[in-house]
Amino acid sequence: MKKLGFIGTGVMGTSIVKHLLKAGCTVNVYNRTKAHAEAALAAGALWSATPQEVTEKSDVIFTMVGFPTDVRAVYFGDQGIFQAPIAGKFLVDLTTSEPTLARELFEHALKEGAYALDAPVSGGDLGAQNGTLTIMVGGESEPFAELKPLFELFGTTVQLQGGAGSGQHTKMANQIMIAGTMTGMCELLAYADKAGLDLEKVVATVNGGSAANWSLANYAPRILQHDFTPGFFVKHFIKDLRIALEEAEKMGLELPATQEAKRLYDALAAKGEENAGTQALIKLWWPAGDPAVYHKKS
Repeated sequence: MKKLGFIGTGVMGTSIVKHLLKAGCTVNVYNRTKAHAEAALAAGALWSATPQEVTEKSDVIFTMVGFPTDVRAVYFGDQGIFQAPIAGKFLVDLTTSEPTLARELFEHALKEGAYALDAPVSGGDLGAQNGTLTIMVGGESEPFAELKPLFELFGTTVQLQGGAGSGQHTKMANQIMIAGTMTGMCELLAYADKAGLDLEKVVATVNGGSAANWSLANYAPRILQHDFTPGFFVKHFIKDLRIALEEAEKMGLELPATQEAKRLYDALAAKGEENAGTQALIKLWWPAGDPAVYHKKS
């Protein structure tokens, strides 16, 4: 299964495309802004003018776009995936999106004789670059088994979570956890700074103990280097937290810590940081992105 399509060549999508190309696959790509696909094209991907064209040329079509509205447009739009003959094809949405939309895509694909999986990922830009993403899959077991070798080209933890929508529900659980570690990391840094501690030593020490976590290991060093480039956009994280809270409400579940995390990220976006990386949350404590105490020690 070498003829692949990939729609959405953003920060993570481009890295995934490169892994697929390295494995010898033909990859037809589309992105709403062609200039953002240049890195993928330079690596050997082939350009298609529409999602429909990508689908017509490919056996497996991956999508990785920003928001559920983008997912809907890519699949159901005038020149979308579902405008092409899809019988026998595999459709894989890597976008973090709504479980209800994932089930809708699955049911529409099934009527047309195709197979749809929702497969959101975790690991950020570094995970995509290194091919070490965690991939959370919802859908039927047979299509999953057939596509698992492809998933393993860019992920190291690949698990079928259940039926359609289960991958998205698992990603919501993941984002709920991330919300806690991101707010905890920022408050740790703010507290340690106020206490006059050496922040690099604190991060190294805490990350060697029971409070160790991915956010602390990967984002605290970026903060201390004043690097707020997006491995994952603030605006996309807000979208994820919104979906998580909406799904929780449907289930009659209250998530107060996640509600507070979303409130903080909304406040950050209101300051013009929606296109920054999620580590920019520290700017609610350090508006310039760097603490005076740390500067003095540098």
